[in-house]
Amino acid sequence: MMNILLPTDFSENAFEAACYGLHLLQGETCVFYVMHTYTPPIYRVDYVMGSPGQLGLPDDHQYFAETNLRGFVDRLGKEFKNTKHTFIPHSAFNTLADETVRMVKNENIDLIIMGTQGATGAKELFFGSNALHIIKKATTPVLVIPSNTQFTPPNVILFPTDLEIDFKQAQLNVLFGLSQLWNAKIHILHLTAPEGLDEVQFHNRKKLKELLQYTSFVYHDLPDQELLVAIDHFHKEHKMDILAMVQNKHTFLERLFIMPIIKNIGLHSLVPFLVLPYMDKPD
Repeated sequence: MMNILLPTDFSENAFEAACYGLHLLQGETCVFYVMHTYTPPIYRVDYVMGSPGQLGLPDDHQYFAETNLRGFVDRLGKEFKNTKHTFIPHSAFNTLADETVRMVKNENIDLIIMGTQGATGAKELFFGSNALHIIKKATTPVLVIPSNTQFTPPNVILFPTDLEIDFKQAQLNVLFGLSQLWNAKIHILHLTAPEGLDEVQFHNRKKLKELLQYTSFVYHDLPDQELLVAIDHFHKEHKMDILAMVQNKHTFLERLFIMPIIKNIGLHSLVPFLVLPYMDKPD
């Protein structure tokens, strides 16, 4: 059984992201924690002294959250009649990132699934600030679903890596699980510098291939070039369904996100993005 966290701001984009997740995991037994957080701009006395409404004062924010959560969950339940799936609504007076961290720990969350654009309609590069904050803090995989993504069974998962990571089994479990669930092939993409692999990268490549021995995969070793260009070329040739990467201590992902070239490559607004957490502890 998997425990899945679905953060929502009640936008249509959040609902579409949840729908993608339910389609993706239709064959898995799952508990979906549908979560909404709120932080009123003015802290009333009841927030300072205890839980909202503790003094008998009305709490519009809490009422709004709980009412809309029930509606959101009911809508999912009506659209997806899957006996393998259970929904638990959860609202909290907290920031989204901090409550996500708390839920991941307390409910043993295996995967976070969220949309890229909230109710404000703000358009940001690749995905919005909420997703970035969660990715930076989360210790569990995060699947980010771009706006207007229509679910198609994933056949091709692209996994670019700089091979600077000492890969762990637990780190890759969700990636392997999705591959096996849909019989999808994982395409490992590495860009080799002119001087070739160093000793650490050679070790990490060997370990990664050992971890993948029971999973369908292809290894692509390409000449050194801009990563985004390589990803874009791969997508045009193979039409990837999910892009997966590890958030490592060398800020590989952050360099990817802030590169100016991202403005000129449209695929990133079309492909679900799986971010796997960095782990520095031994298996």
